[in-house]
Amino acid sequence: MKSIYLVGFMGSGKSTVGKLLAEKLGFRFVDIDQEIEKKEGKKIKDIFREKGESYFRDLEKRMIESFLESKNLVVSTGGGLGADSENMRKMKENGTVIWLDTPLETVLDRCKDDDERPLLKKDRYELEKLFEKRKDVYAQANIKVNTEGKSPEQIVNEILGRLR
Repeated sequence: MKSIYLVGFMGSGKSTVGKLLAEKLGFRFVDIDQEIEKKEGKKIKDIFREKGESYFRDLEKRMIESFLESKNLVVSTGGGLGADSENMRKMKENGTVIWLDTPLETVLDRCKDDDERPLLKKDRYELEKLFEKRKDVYAQANIKVNTEGKSPEQIVNEILGRLR
């Protein structure tokens, strides 16, 4: 079976849902952010600080490309990776893209104590603009799942039902 790519804003549950979904499908789970940290030998926040966001986005593009030909994967993408039109097109050509649509308020609540996410350093207005801009690309996904008020298990079951 082709791979499944989970997209959505930071804190939307891509990693949590991805692990559960992979388990249910008997697929391998890949977290692009973790793969980048492993390859670079440092945390994403340190990559951002030392080399900048554009360097990191280039790493994301190269990393996702290394998994595009793979089968039977559930891939958790970083929030910015899935918001890039070129990446979206490539993922859709090679698998099914699922957008975990989560309201900004929920995301901010989930991430409030997380100092590992460089983009959370932006002010509220900048985050809202980024969120709205990214939604335009996320909306190109094959499947949109509204996550509000649902447990990870409920989200996985909805995805499984929609994949059939």
